Amino acid sequence: MSTLKTRHAGVALLAALALAAALGPTLVGLDPAAQQLSRSLMPPSAADPLGTDLFGRSVLARLAEAAQLSLQLAVLSALGALAVGTLLGVLAAWRGGAVAQGLGMLADAAQATPGLLLVLLCAALAPGQLWALYLGLALAQWVECYRVARAVAQPVLAGSAVEAARLLGLGRGHVLRHHLGPALLPVLGRLLPLGAAQAVLSLAALGFIGVGPQPPRAELGLLMTEALPHYAEAPWLLAAPVALLACLVLGLWLIQPGKEADDDNR
Repeated sequence: MSTLKTRHAGVALLAALALAAALGPTLVGLDPAAQQLSRSLMPPSAADPLGTDLFGRSVLARLAEAAQLSLQLAVLSALGALAVGTLLGVLAAWRGGAVAQGLGMLADAAQATPGLLLVLLCAALAPGQLWALYLGLALAQWVECYRVARAVAQPVLAGSAVEAARLLGLGRGHVLRHHLGPALLPVLGRLLPLGAAQAVLSLAALGFIGVGPQPPRAELGLLMTEALPHYAEAPWLLAAPVALLACLVLGLWLIQPGKEADDDNR
């Protein structure tokens, strides 16, 4: 029950953040790109609930835009890595032999390269382009999904249930639906939110060092970099993106299935 409550809390937190990101600026009538230099570094008020930045832009509106970008890119990259890693892991477990050896060597080579370096290399190919960040984040995560999928699929495919299904003439679709699917889904359901949380942190790190999305686009790491020179006079500028990043990661961490959920699916 405690695990279920924890997941509900994570879903509620992410839903609230997604709703605020999607509708917040529209409901209060704020434009994340609108500049008012006369309102530079204004503290939180009724007109601007989280204050304004150096250029008089609404911090609330820019946080909403940054949350949209982080959530969309993190979920897409985690799904891409999960899909590629799972397909290759199942292929390696199913075929074995030279196919498994080749995919294992490819995974070892990818794992030998630091994940953040892979993202930086992809970002260097197309600076500021979101597709390059998506590709880099997916490449940095697929190896873990591959190894987990292969480790789960191997004993299932070698088990007596799959052997009996093959003797009965049942095809690969039956094996995938009735044997591999139930074994893989609980594990993959745990990997997806963890991968998305890792992607959120990686994207913020890239933005912080200036190789992620470029201004005027809002991004959490970029917002932190812009706020650092004004920390003493406007501490809310730095506190807001840090708090949002923490809430995003916490929500993604809370929604992962626990051991009880895995036991229920067996």
